[in-house]
Amino acid sequence: MRVTLFDYGAGNLHSLIKALATTPGADVRVQEDPLRALDTDVLVLPGVGAFGSAAARLAPGREAMRKALDAGLPCLGICLGMQLLFEESDEGAGQGLGYFPGRVTRLAARHVPQIGWNDVEEDRALRSARLSTVYYAHSFVCRAVESREVVGWTTHEGDRFPASVRRGNVLGVQFHPEKSSQAGVRFVQAFLQEVSS
Repeated sequence: MRVTLFDYGAGNLHSLIKALATTPGADVRVQEDPLRALDTDVLVLPGVGAFGSAAARLAPGREAMRKALDAGLPCLGICLGMQLLFEESDEGAGQGLGYFPGRVTRLAARHVPQIGWNDVEEDRALRSARLSTVYYAHSFVCRAVESREVVGWTTHEGDRFPASVRRGNVLGVQFHPEKSSQAGVRFVQAFLQEVSS
């Protein structure tokens, strides 16, 4: 199974590559070209960087990537990667993929960014790998229009936001599973196994 990380050029992908590679049969690749990144069995949008610069890197392949997701290409979006699955962000200019309707806004809290562990409420993202506590490092959150696409929630200082969203084989998570100990790695493995079977 070919698993491709679309690299926006923003930073260290080592821990995510390592987590993905623990899945039996996963051939993990990194691709900076958004069109070439679509030549894969599973697309991963990693969680490092800022929305504006990532959207600019995505722009040449945005329409093709959205069509691929609509046609059933499995995708895991992590933190910023989840935000790119939405339409726009207050963090920066540019368009996301618009796969999930909604906008990305700044956390409505005194302590921003949220860095550290927090609970996931009502986790329904993956039946085979439920999560209760995960690691976050973010200042912005997705405001989903369709509540039925929200499959997990988290609250930070009174601001309740989607921890995860899912439609079909496209899953976005605001947290970092690759930094969420063994449970997070199992979550990544479970997603890859589910969409490849």
